[in-house]
Amino acid sequence: MAKHGKGRGPLKEEEKRAFNKTNLRQLLGIFKFMMPYRKLFFLGLISLALSSFTILSFPRLSGELLDVASGQPKYFKTINEVALVLIAVLFVQGIFSFIRVYTFSIVSEKGMADIRKSVYQKIIWLPMSFFDSRRVGELMSRITADVGTLQDTFSFTLAELLRQFLTLIFGIGIIFYLAPTLTGFMLLTFPVLVIAALIFGKYIRKLSRKAQDKLAEANVIVEESLQSISVVKAFTNELFETNRYSNALKEMVNVAVQSSRYRGLFVSFIIFALFGGIVAVGWYGARLVLANEITVGELFSFVLYTSFIGFSIAGLGDIYTQLQRSIGASERVLEILQEKSEASAGNAPPLKLHGNIEFDSVTFSYPSRNDFIVLNDLNFSIHAGEKVALVGQSGAGKSTIISLLMRLYPLEHGKIKVDGQDINKHNLTSYRQNLGIVPQEVILFGGTIEENIAYGKPGATFEEIRDSARKANALQFIESFPEGFKTVVGERGVKLSGGQRQRIAIARAILKDPAILILDEATSSLDAESEFLVQQALEKLMHGRTSIIIAHRLSTIKKADRIFVIKEGGLAEMGSHEELTQVNDGIYKNLLHLQLHG
Repeated sequence: MAKHGKGRGPLKEEEKRAFNKTNLRQLLGIFKFMMPYRKLFFLGLISLALSSFTILSFPRLSGELLDVASGQPKYFKTINEVALVLIAVLFVQGIFSFIRVYTFSIVSEKGMADIRKSVYQKIIWLPMSFFDSRRVGELMSRITADVGTLQDTFSFTLAELLRQFLTLIFGIGIIFYLAPTLTGFMLLTFPVLVIAALIFGKYIRKLSRKAQDKLAEANVIVEESLQSISVVKAFTNELFETNRYSNALKEMVNVAVQSSRYRGLFVSFIIFALFGGIVAVGWYGARLVLANEITVGELFSFVLYTSFIGFSIAGLGDIYTQLQRSIGASERVLEILQEKSEASAGNAPPLKLHGNIEFDSVTFSYPSRNDFIVLNDLNFSIHAGEKVALVGQSGAGKSTIISLLMRLYPLEHGKIKVDGQDINKHNLTSYRQNLGIVPQEVILFGGTIEENIAYGKPGATFEEIRDSARKANALQFIESFPEGFKTVVGERGVKLSGGQRQRIAIARAILKDPAILILDEATSSLDAESEFLVQQALEKLMHGRTSIIIAHRLSTIKKADRIFVIKEGGLAEMGSHEELTQVNDGIYKNLLHLQLHG
């Protein structure tokens, strides 16, 4: 398997996809998703084989039609008999073709749906370090474009490969039986076609894959600009983004046009060589007819079989290219499926924590920045039910403390204990069910208000949801909407104000009823009225549970039982608001002075 750098998009053009054992094993690894539907798949294969064998009788029967007409019958006496058999052959072939298309379609659709589900499930359970080094557009491409490529392979390409292979092998066997001499003459054209296919095909595949990469880069631009559309409009960069996308499309078109130019030359050469070969075979066959070595019908059958074989050879080039692309797609899909999940899916045993927290000699660096220490030998403890505020300059390590407490990143040095137990000893899902967070930037899903609140406790009753909204000071504005709780919030909650979104997030946290509550700058972007309502809701939410508050505003900080001042990844000061304001030249006192007096 080709090695990928983290955060990379589709495989680069220069990375070749030779048909070796390793690459084919990658592609065959996708077959495990077809196993639940193997009976249908084998029925499709049998139908494909029977359809191919049936259609291979067509040229010989067509030749027999001419032999009967010329008075040299071999198997039938009248033209009507041959015509009826030909119609029967076409009818039977149509039945087999329908069964093949229908069964392959069912297998590929269900199999690819299983792959998409598996890839999405795997992505959802991957650790944050995975997402730190990948773009959303790239991951979307794995589920859409790459799985789509594999679907084309299993629903069409493999069927065509088997059909062309059967046509090639059995067609050559039939023409050897019909006219050995003429077959030997015809096969002289094969090396020319094969060599041309190898030379042209190799270069065309490179250009095709390069065009794919350029299209993927253009799609990433669309993905990023639409995800950050508010930023684009705020900076009036609509024209800039349009030009950026246009330039990316121009590069893609240039590569695609170059690829089509060579593909056109290749197709033209193949057609010329193919039909030139047919002319040569016809000329030599006509001489054999004059010498009474074969009949007119046998020559006609031979020409038809030669056409079948020629089209099979020509089709193998495109099939080979598609298989090359499929190997690359299977690599990228399997690369995700083989990533190590942070936890396994499934129901976890319930866990009820009280909320005693202890950081014991915690030292941490992010996996993507191992050379930069964010937390350095950090030690502190928080009692169950205590409200603690974390303050400090940006980059001091406050958010990292939260990330580690939530087990978003693995901890290699030191220990974090909750209720005296190392947090890594707990089932991850059960552990996180005891934590709730109200972030600075509230992310709401594109459903209704009811659905967004219920996200804190899937399966909650409407009364529980409504009661949570009431405690979050959100009930009044929710019920003022015509649709009430059924109001659709819009993508990422854009139809609601900042204060309304915060109160929805608080209602969600109240419904979850966590033992440990995390407030990450929950009121920093609100106006005075909204902050008052949100602050009231937060007071209700924090009551009786361990609360960790990241905030800069004095109104939030001063109500904390203790304040931890974080500086350069360590605990610099600790105490209540009153205690820390009495420390001469204290960090907290200076921060407070800056906030109050600028």
